[in-house]
Amino acid sequence: MEQREKQKMMRYDPLTDAERSERMSRIRNADTKPEMIVRRLVHGMGYRYRLHARDLPGNPDLAFRPRKKVIFVHGCFWHRCPTCNPPNPKSHSEFWTRKFELNVERDARKRGQLEDAGWMVIEVWECAVRDRLPEVIAEITARLAARPRVASAV
Repeated sequence: MEQREKQKMMRYDPLTDAERSERMSRIRNADTKPEMIVRRLVHGMGYRYRLHARDLPGNPDLAFRPRKKVIFVHGCFWHRCPTCNPPNPKSHSEFWTRKFELNVERDARKRGQLEDAGWMVIEVWECAVRDRLPEVIAEITARLAARPRVASAV
C-alpha cells in the first residue's frame, strides 16, 4: 500500500494552484512568434490589416476588411495540426483530449461563420511557418491577391 501511495503522489502536480495558474497565464494567445513572422511578411508585401478583430467570429489574428479576408495563425499543439500531429499530454489525457476536440470544433464553427458572412479564411500553421516559409508566402500572396467571391443574385 505504501508503494501505491507513493505512485499516486508522484502523479500530482508539484506546483501549487497559484503557481500553476501563473505559469498557464504566460501562455500567449496573441503576438506569438509565428504570428509575428506572418505579420511582418504581410506588412512587407504592402498589405494593411487589423489585429485580433473582436467583432469577427474567432477574433482572427489579421483582418483585411476591404478585402473581406482573414488570417488565423494556429499553434500546432493547441489547434491540433493535421500535418505534424502533435503528441497529447500523458497526464490528464481525458481532459486534454476533450479540450483539443472542443478547440478543433470551435475553429471549424468560427471558420464556417466567417465563410457564411462572405469572408475568405486563410489558416497558417505554426509548423508551416517554421518549416515551409516559402510555401506560406506563396499561399498568402495568392490568397490575398485573389478576387473576393461575389454571391450571385440568381
